[in-house]
Amino acid sequence: MIKIINKGIGLSFGVGAQTQISWEKQRRTMMRHKEEKEAKKEGFRKYLETSGAVDALTKVLVSLYEQNDKPSSALEFIQQKLSCPSISDYEKLQAQLSDLQIKYNELLAAHHKTCREFEEMKSSHALSTASTKEKTDCESPNDGL
Repeated sequence: MIKIINKGIGLSFGVGAQTQISWEKQRRTMMRHKEEKEAKKEGFRKYLETSGAVDALTKVLVSLYEQNDKPSSALEFIQQKLSCPSISDYEKLQAQLSDLQIKYNELLAAHHKTCREFEEMKSSHALSTASTKEKTDCESPNDGL
């Protein structure tokens, strides 16, 4: 004997209405649990997308795919691409940055000094050239005869 119960099909083999209701409750509970599980999955999927995790993973996987020489360990490749420098590496990089900043400032100061010296030499040369020209202009061509 086949009965249709709330859009579901229940088979009845001489079982009472109570058992059929129990089966229907179980089916509804399972459906609700499945829907909750799907909603939870979808929420997590949205979380990964909005946090940028999906994009980061996609970029790393594309990078791995495009490697001509595939690394021996794909997992190590992914970890390396996704990881940040360790604290000691970070401190080394900070020290290196500080040293380079000092060197840059020293070179910049030397550059400015050289530029000033060059400008002074140009000015001195211009004055020297102008004074020589004045002397030449002051002497008349007939004075030498």
